[in-house]
Amino acid sequence: MIKNNNLQIENFLNFDNFIPFKAEWDKAQPFSHITLENFLKNNLLENIVNEFPDFNDDCWKIYNSPLETKKLTNHWDNFKSNTYALFQYLNSREFISSLEILTECDLFPDFGLNGGGLHTHKLGGHLNVHMDYSIHPKLKLQRKLNLIIYITPNWKKEWGGQLGLWAHNKDKNAPDDLIKSIYPNFNSAVLFDTTQNSWHGLPEPIRCPEGITRNSLAIYYLCKPNEGATNRGKALFAPYKNQANDTKILELIKKRSETEFASGVYGNKANQEK
Repeated sequence: MIKNNNLQIENFLNFDNFIPFKAEWDKAQPFSHITLENFLKNNLLENIVNEFPDFNDDCWKIYNSPLETKKLTNHWDNFKSNTYALFQYLNSREFISSLEILTECDLFPDFGLNGGGLHTHKLGGHLNVHMDYSIHPKLKLQRKLNLIIYITPNWKKEWGGQLGLWAHNKDKNAPDDLIKSIYPNFNSAVLFDTTQNSWHGLPEPIRCPEGITRNSLAIYYLCKPNEGATNRGKALFAPYKNQANDTKILELIKKRSETEFASGVYGNKANQEK
Protein backbone atom coordinates (compact mmCIF):
# COMPACT_ATOMS: atom_id res chain seq x y z
CA MET A 1 0.00 0.00 0.00
CA ILE A 2 1.32 3.43 -0.93
CA LYS A 3 1.43 5.73 2.10
CA ASN A 4 0.35 9.34 1.73
CA ASN A 5 2.72 11.41 3.86
CA ASN A 6 0.14 14.18 4.06
CA LEU A 7 -2.28 11.83 5.84
CA GLN A 8 -0.34 11.42 9.06
CA ILE A 9 -1.80 11.79 12.53
CA GLU A 10 0.77 14.42 13.53
CA ASN A 11 -0.54 16.73 10.78
CA PHE A 12 -4.06 16.74 12.22
CA LEU A 13 -4.32 15.59 15.84
CA ASN A 14 -2.64 16.31 19.16
CA PHE A 15 -2.03 12.68 20.13
CA ASP A 16 -0.23 9.71 18.62
CA ASN A 17 -2.75 6.83 18.77
CA PHE A 18 -5.63 5.35 20.76
CA ILE A 19 -3.62 2.79 22.73
CA PRO A 20 -3.67 4.85 25.99
CA PHE A 21 -7.49 5.00 25.84
CA LYS A 22 -8.16 1.27 25.45
CA ALA A 23 -8.75 0.50 29.16
CA GLU A 24 -11.07 3.51 29.55
CA TRP A 25 -12.96 2.46 26.43
CA ASP A 26 -13.50 -1.08 27.69
CA LYS A 27 -14.76 0.02 31.14
CA ALA A 28 -16.91 2.99 30.10
CA GLN A 29 -20.61 3.07 30.99
CA PRO A 30 -23.35 2.98 29.80
CA PHE A 31 -21.56 1.90 26.61
CA SER A 32 -18.02 2.12 25.26
CA HIS A 33 -16.91 5.73 24.81
CA ILE A 34 -14.04 8.14 25.40
CA THR A 35 -13.72 11.92 25.41
CA LEU A 36 -10.65 13.63 23.98
CA GLU A 37 -9.70 17.19 24.87
CA ASN A 38 -7.47 19.36 22.67
CA PHE A 39 -8.24 17.07 19.74
CA LEU A 40 -7.19 19.03 16.64
CA LYS A 41 -3.96 20.88 15.93
CA ASN A 42 -4.46 24.55 16.75
CA ASN A 43 -3.62 25.92 13.31
CA LEU A 44 -5.94 23.44 11.63
CA LEU A 45 -8.69 24.12 14.17
CA GLU A 46 -8.53 27.88 13.62
CA ASN A 47 -8.91 27.40 9.87
CA ILE A 48 -11.84 25.00 10.25
CA VAL A 49 -13.64 27.39 12.61
CA ASN A 50 -13.22 30.16 10.04
CA GLU A 51 -14.46 27.91 7.24
CA PHE A 52 -17.62 26.77 9.02
CA PRO A 53 -20.72 27.92 7.10
CA ASP A 54 -22.94 30.63 8.52
CA PHE A 55 -26.14 29.37 10.12
CA ASN A 56 -28.21 31.05 7.39
CA ASP A 57 -26.12 29.69 4.51
CA ASP A 58 -28.01 27.88 1.76
CA CYS A 59 -25.85 24.75 2.12
CA TRP A 60 -27.77 23.33 5.08
CA LYS A 61 -30.38 20.60 5.23
CA ILE A 62 -33.01 21.58 7.77
CA TYR A 63 -34.28 19.19 10.43
CA ASN A 64 -37.20 20.77 12.27
CA SER A 65 -39.64 18.64 14.21
CA PRO A 66 -40.60 18.02 17.85
CA LEU A 67 -37.88 15.32 17.85
CA GLU A 68 -34.94 17.37 16.56
CA THR A 69 -34.14 20.90 15.47
CA LYS A 70 -30.77 21.36 13.77
CA LYS A 71 -29.05 21.85 10.43
CA LEU A 72 -26.63 19.54 8.63
CA THR A 73 -24.55 19.39 5.48
CA ASN A 74 -22.65 16.32 4.36
CA HIS A 75 -21.78 17.30 0.79
CA TRP A 76 -18.03 17.52 0.25
CA ASP A 77 -18.61 20.41 -2.18
CA ASN A 78 -19.64 22.50 0.85
CA PHE A 79 -16.37 21.80 2.70
CA LYS A 80 -13.61 24.33 2.25
CA SER A 81 -10.01 23.22 1.94
CA ASN A 82 -9.03 22.54 5.58
CA THR A 83 -12.34 20.92 6.44
CA TYR A 84 -12.11 18.79 3.31
CA ALA A 85 -8.58 17.70 4.21
CA LEU A 86 -9.64 16.75 7.75
CA PHE A 87 -12.54 14.61 6.53
CA GLN A 88 -10.19 12.98 4.03
CA TYR A 89 -7.83 12.13 6.88
CA LEU A 90 -10.61 10.85 9.15
CA ASN A 91 -11.68 8.51 6.32
CA SER A 92 -8.12 7.33 5.66
CA ARG A 93 -6.80 3.85 6.35
CA GLU A 94 -4.10 5.48 8.52
CA PHE A 95 -6.68 6.86 10.95
CA ILE A 96 -9.17 4.00 10.78
CA SER A 97 -6.42 1.51 11.65
CA SER A 98 -5.82 3.40 14.88
CA LEU A 99 -9.53 3.16 15.78
CA GLU A 100 -9.42 -0.61 15.36
CA ILE A 101 -7.25 -0.75 18.50
CA LEU A 102 -10.42 0.13 20.42
CA THR A 103 -13.00 -1.91 18.53
CA GLU A 104 -10.90 -5.03 17.88
CA CYS A 105 -12.74 -5.46 14.59
CA ASP A 106 -12.29 -4.27 11.03
CA LEU A 107 -13.73 -0.84 10.34
CA PHE A 108 -14.76 0.78 7.08
CA PRO A 109 -15.27 4.44 6.14
CA ASP A 110 -18.47 5.94 4.84
CA PHE A 111 -17.25 8.39 2.23
CA GLY A 112 -20.84 9.52 1.65
CA LEU A 113 -21.04 10.73 5.28
CA ASN A 114 -24.56 9.37 5.68
CA GLY A 115 -25.93 11.42 8.59
CA GLY A 116 -22.49 12.93 9.25
CA GLY A 117 -20.66 16.04 8.08
CA LEU A 118 -21.17 19.48 9.64
CA HIS A 119 -23.91 19.97 12.24
CA THR A 120 -25.17 23.18 13.82
CA HIS A 121 -27.77 24.10 16.47
CA LYS A 122 -28.88 27.58 17.54
CA LEU A 123 -30.83 28.77 20.58
CA GLY A 124 -33.63 26.29 21.21
CA GLY A 125 -32.00 23.55 19.15
CA HIS A 126 -32.71 20.09 20.47
CA LEU A 127 -32.22 16.40 19.77
CA ASN A 128 -34.32 13.80 21.57
CA VAL A 129 -32.54 10.78 22.95
CA HIS A 130 -32.25 8.13 20.23
CA MET A 131 -30.36 5.18 18.84
CA ASP A 132 -28.87 5.75 15.39
CA TYR A 133 -29.63 3.64 12.34
CA SER A 134 -27.99 0.23 12.55
CA ILE A 135 -27.59 -0.90 8.94
CA HIS A 136 -26.29 1.52 6.32
CA PRO A 137 -28.97 2.01 3.64
CA LYS A 138 -26.60 1.47 0.71
CA LEU A 139 -23.50 -0.32 1.98
CA LYS A 140 -25.45 -2.77 4.20
CA LEU A 141 -22.71 -2.55 6.80
CA GLN A 142 -23.41 -1.89 10.47
CA ARG A 143 -22.79 1.51 11.99
CA LYS A 144 -20.13 0.93 14.65
CA LEU A 145 -18.60 4.23 15.80
CA ASN A 146 -19.59 7.88 16.06
CA LEU A 147 -16.87 10.53 16.24
CA ILE A 148 -18.05 14.07 17.05
CA ILE A 149 -15.68 17.07 17.24
CA TYR A 150 -16.92 20.29 18.88
CA ILE A 151 -15.65 23.53 17.39
CA THR A 152 -17.60 26.45 18.91
CA PRO A 153 -15.06 28.71 20.70
CA ASN A 154 -15.70 29.64 24.34
CA TRP A 155 -18.74 27.43 24.80
CA LYS A 156 -20.17 28.00 28.28
CA LYS A 157 -21.59 25.24 30.46
CA GLU A 158 -24.68 27.29 31.33
CA TRP A 159 -25.68 27.16 27.65
CA GLY A 160 -26.26 23.42 27.92
CA GLY A 161 -25.74 21.53 24.68
CA GLN A 162 -24.27 18.53 26.47
CA LEU A 163 -24.38 15.11 24.84
CA GLY A 164 -26.21 12.73 27.16
CA LEU A 165 -25.53 8.98 27.33
CA TRP A 166 -28.39 6.85 28.68
CA ALA A 167 -28.60 3.30 29.98
CA HIS A 168 -30.82 0.81 28.13
CA ASN A 169 -34.07 -0.61 29.47
CA LYS A 170 -34.17 -4.03 27.84
CA ASP A 171 -37.79 -4.76 28.74
CA LYS A 172 -39.08 -1.54 27.19
CA ASN A 173 -36.41 -1.18 24.47
CA ALA A 174 -36.12 2.41 25.64
CA PRO A 175 -33.65 4.67 27.42
CA ASP A 176 -33.38 4.32 31.18
CA ASP A 177 -31.26 6.55 33.45
CA LEU A 178 -29.05 9.33 32.13
CA ILE A 179 -25.57 8.08 33.05
CA LYS A 180 -23.23 10.73 31.67
CA SER A 181 -23.28 14.24 30.19
CA ILE A 182 -20.46 15.44 27.91
CA TYR A 183 -20.27 19.19 27.32
CA PRO A 184 -19.27 20.47 23.85
CA ASN A 185 -16.03 22.11 25.00
CA PHE A 186 -14.05 23.82 22.28
CA ASN A 187 -11.73 21.38 20.44
CA SER A 188 -12.97 18.36 22.36
CA ALA A 189 -14.19 15.15 20.75
CA VAL A 190 -16.30 12.22 21.82
CA LEU A 191 -16.06 8.75 20.32
CA PHE A 192 -18.62 6.06 21.12
CA ASP A 193 -19.81 2.63 20.05
CA THR A 194 -23.27 2.66 18.46
CA THR A 195 -23.84 -1.11 18.57
CA GLN A 196 -24.45 -1.38 22.34
CA ASN A 197 -28.03 -0.06 22.63
CA SER A 198 -26.37 3.33 22.61
CA TRP A 199 -29.05 5.85 23.57
CA HIS A 200 -27.74 9.40 23.19
CA GLY A 201 -29.01 12.92 22.54
CA LEU A 202 -29.42 16.33 24.13
CA PRO A 203 -31.09 16.18 27.55
CA GLU A 204 -32.65 19.63 27.07
CA PRO A 205 -32.91 22.41 24.46
CA ILE A 206 -29.82 24.56 23.94
CA ARG A 207 -29.68 27.91 25.77
CA CYS A 208 -26.85 29.71 23.95
CA PRO A 209 -27.30 33.41 23.12
CA GLU A 210 -28.61 34.62 19.78
CA GLY A 211 -25.76 34.73 17.27
CA ILE A 212 -23.93 31.76 18.86
CA THR A 213 -24.33 28.25 17.44
CA ARG A 214 -23.27 24.83 18.70
CA ASN A 215 -21.10 23.64 15.81
CA SER A 216 -19.64 20.19 15.35
CA LEU A 217 -18.11 17.80 12.84
CA ALA A 218 -19.40 14.24 12.80
CA ILE A 219 -18.12 11.12 11.09
CA TYR A 220 -19.24 7.53 11.43
CA TYR A 221 -17.48 4.20 10.90
CA LEU A 222 -18.92 0.89 9.81
CA CYS A 223 -18.25 -2.80 10.40
CA LYS A 224 -19.58 -6.12 9.15
CA PRO A 225 -22.95 -6.69 10.84
CA ASN A 226 -22.76 -8.48 14.17
CA GLU A 227 -24.68 -11.73 14.53
CA GLY A 228 -28.19 -10.76 15.51
CA ALA A 229 -27.70 -7.07 14.60
CA THR A 230 -30.95 -5.10 14.53
CA ASN A 231 -31.95 -4.24 10.99
CA ARG A 232 -32.76 -0.62 11.86
CA GLY A 233 -32.59 1.62 8.81
CA LYS A 234 -33.46 4.87 10.61
CA ALA A 235 -32.93 6.32 14.07
CA LEU A 236 -35.23 5.20 16.86
CA PHE A 237 -36.21 8.19 19.02
CA ALA A 238 -37.67 8.38 22.51
CA PRO A 239 -39.86 11.20 23.84
CA TYR A 240 -38.74 13.83 26.33
CA LYS A 241 -40.58 13.43 29.65
CA ASN A 242 -43.04 16.17 28.75
CA GLN A 243 -43.82 14.31 25.49
CA ALA A 244 -44.28 10.84 27.00
CA ASN A 245 -48.10 10.83 26.89
CA ASP A 246 -48.50 12.80 23.67
CA THR A 247 -50.01 10.44 21.10
CA LYS A 248 -48.95 12.70 18.21
CA ILE A 249 -45.32 12.58 19.35
CA LEU A 250 -45.44 8.81 19.74
CA GLU A 251 -46.87 8.46 16.24
CA LEU A 252 -44.17 10.81 14.93
CA ILE A 253 -41.48 8.64 16.54
CA LYS A 254 -42.93 5.56 14.85
CA LYS A 255 -43.06 7.31 11.48
CA ARG A 256 -39.51 8.70 11.89
CA SER A 257 -38.15 5.19 12.55
CA GLU A 258 -39.57 3.66 9.38
CA THR A 259 -37.42 3.95 6.27
CA GLU A 260 -40.32 4.43 3.88
CA PHE A 261 -41.95 7.22 5.92
CA ALA A 262 -39.07 9.00 7.69
CA SER A 263 -38.43 11.68 5.06
CA GLY A 264 -42.06 12.78 5.27
CA VAL A 265 -41.48 13.98 8.83
CA TYR A 266 -39.51 16.93 7.43
CA GLY A 267 -41.19 17.55 4.10
CA ASN A 268 -38.99 18.22 1.08
CA LYS A 269 -36.44 20.52 2.74
CA ALA A 270 -34.50 17.82 4.54
CA ASN A 271 -33.30 14.62 2.97
CA GLN A 272 -32.75 13.24 6.45
CA GLU A 273 -30.36 10.33 6.80
CA LYS A 274 -29.96 9.37 10.44
